[in-house]
Amino acid sequence: MFTGIVTDLGSLRAVERRADARFTFDTAYDTAGIDLGASIACSGACLTVVDKGPGWFAADVSGETLSKTTLGEWQPGTPVNFERSLRMGDELGGHLVSGHVDGVADVVSSLPEEGSLRLTFEVPADLAKFIAPKGSVALDGVSLTVNEVDGRRFGVNLIPHTAAATTLGGKQAGDRVNLEIDQLARYVHRLLDGRL
Repeated sequence: MFTGIVTDLGSLRAVERRADARFTFDTAYDTAGIDLGASIACSGACLTVVDKGPGWFAADVSGETLSKTTLGEWQPGTPVNFERSLRMGDELGGHLVSGHVDGVADVVSSLPEEGSLRLTFEVPADLAKFIAPKGSVALDGVSLTVNEVDGRRFGVNLIPHTAAATTLGGKQAGDRVNLEIDQLARYVHRLLDGRL
């Protein structure tokens, strides 16, 4: 479980392709304090640490994850948002994020707006119903508040800190990001649909 508050902006160091893949990441985390088997959200996808050393850690990535997220497009040097898993008693600064990516959203536009950066995204039709004005979404693992919704499109504003401390500040039209819808929206939809 995560909160959508990115605590390190690292990068992909290397990719080893096998039946699935092994990704090695560069990080500013003190990896001596990270256990093998620990979960780290990597631009929104929860991955398990399987190897580590000073300034790096490795995770195995399944074919399913590669096909359903942006991870299949990553190359060495790709910037990655990191968040370590939530511990009991930690501050919940964003919203509850599972690290289970629901789909990929396309960046439609990225425009300065007063002191912030205004990003507009388009989502797959089957996920649009879960996004509501003033609701929460996680984009590349970053907890954000939705400003407005127009069909399959929605907008968010990034304050300067978020733009500088995450990968989102560098996104342009045509880029793709990992999207996790709010867990509450998912369960409310099931309740209203009569499936619970």
